[in-house]
Amino acid sequence: MSTAEEFETQPVSPNKLQSANTFAGSYAGEHVAGTEFVIGALFVSWGVGASDILLGLLLGNLLAVLTWGLVTAPIATDTRLTLYAYLEKIAGPGTIKLYSVINGILFCVLAGAMITVSASAVRVLFDIPPQVNWYPTDLRFVLVALSVGAVVVFMAVKGFEKLAAFAEICAPWMILMFIVGALVLLPTIVSATNGVNTISSFTDFLNIASQSIWVDTDSGIGFWHVAAFAWVANLAMHGGMGDMTLLRFARYSRYGYFSALGMFIGHYLAWICAGIMGAGAAILLNTTIVALDPGSVAFQALGTCGIIAVIIAGWTTSNPTIYRAGLAFSSLNQKWGRTKVTVVVGIVTTIIACFPFVFSQLLGFVGIMGLMMAPVGAVIVAEHWLFPRIGFTRYWSKYKGNTTNYAAIITWLSSLAVSYLLETSGTLHLFFILIPIWIFATLLYCGLAYAMGAKNTYSEQAIAESAEAERKSIEATYLKKFESNKETLQKESLSMMTRASFMVSYLALFVCACLGIFSYINQDIELVRTWLIVPTLIYFVTATFAYLQKSKAAHDEPSADALEQELAASKY
Repeated sequence: MSTAEEFETQPVSPNKLQSANTFAGSYAGEHVAGTEFVIGALFVSWGVGASDILLGLLLGNLLAVLTWGLVTAPIATDTRLTLYAYLEKIAGPGTIKLYSVINGILFCVLAGAMITVSASAVRVLFDIPPQVNWYPTDLRFVLVALSVGAVVVFMAVKGFEKLAAFAEICAPWMILMFIVGALVLLPTIVSATNGVNTISSFTDFLNIASQSIWVDTDSGIGFWHVAAFAWVANLAMHGGMGDMTLLRFARYSRYGYFSALGMFIGHYLAWICAGIMGAGAAILLNTTIVALDPGSVAFQALGTCGIIAVIIAGWTTSNPTIYRAGLAFSSLNQKWGRTKVTVVVGIVTTIIACFPFVFSQLLGFVGIMGLMMAPVGAVIVAEHWLFPRIGFTRYWSKYKGNTTNYAAIITWLSSLAVSYLLETSGTLHLFFILIPIWIFATLLYCGLAYAMGAKNTYSEQAIAESAEAERKSIEATYLKKFESNKETLQKESLSMMTRASFMVSYLALFVCACLGIFSYINQDIELVRTWLIVPTLIYFVTATFAYLQKSKAAHDEPSADALEQELAASKY
């Protein structure tokens, strides 16, 4: 998509807002990722008990969903701006330049980890040794990482709609692969557990999990650590407001709750299944789980489909992450353009991906990244929601003509310094710093803003608020008419061929599930390794065809011409 179609500096126009399916697929696809193999396996090596894992992940992922649904999505749909455009409005171009550089670098490293994960699967095809050191030990792995990165960058350049479409097609199959992989290797774990011959109840599963998967070693890490990590794992996206960039395209703020598909399927379920697969693969290969990369784990469980699963899982996460990084750096200079910047960012990210440390140190990195972005999220939430309620002027720094909001800069840097002191002094574990730092940042920013002029009124305020009210009125009118004419704007009946393609794709998924169940019952790993590729190929061919036909049908429908003319004639 072009720069104009991505609305990098302007609010998204109503006719470009996306449906619920887009965000359901996007969240499920992005958070059912190759890194789930890494995180799920690392949980096993933490020495945390099974009950702490199962319950801690439940609470932490619930908190993440509530943060997306109650904080991030409402602000994104109210402003319709990217994080960078809105932060510039609040804190000025001077602040956004510093923030964009740091945020963009962090996203590059995160996306690099996803590409490395995909490359770890491809390397199995070329019999390249597992890459678990900080640096690559085989030149062939570097070439594989560069090739995988080229595909990822190509997808990221295509823009938000293409990323969402890719995720929507891949997500159902990806989710199923984690479940099938766990079913395939669970009998291996059962056979290696003393005193257990089969799983006939949840109690049996807990017994096996406690002895052979999540073994409590009194490591000092427990329920609250797991819950806190599950919450802060995506803190940069929800608490740090990073997903304003995606959710600004949502028709309604309630679409933020689709993050539950990513958290409870992509994280809760996938992390548990990945832990089971990691433990099972370690038993089969007679090694430790920390010596395995995602490609090794998935291949032991699913054969060729495991390789495909890890590749796609890495893509579905690295694509939107590079997209976010491209937006971050393009905000430094709008003349550069998102497409060109995304290509450059993608090249740098791909080079980073050649060094496996980016995924071997993933747990600590995502925690640090989230805490670095959290104070900025606190500033945005305070300015957007709190200021109007306490009599402060929203966007006061802009009205004063400041190029830099020093209250925001001081708050951010002070919060980072306090976080560093709390963690290095041993006062608080890295995962527990979020709440005190959020409160500290909010109070500090409100105090500094008051001292620097946020309590004053400005002549530009009324003009800006009137223009914003007009924009929201046009959007509300569009959405109201869109909903009332939904049946005429969208095809209710798809063609017979499209319907048949959807049915065949669903049937292919059902066959995949059956193969996993049969493999579990008969304890036959080779059944899945040999035959799973057949329904997988059928699924991707038919699902892609059906999606393209459905999109074409929607595109060919008569558009809301009157509404388009109204938008064109308006100031918006």
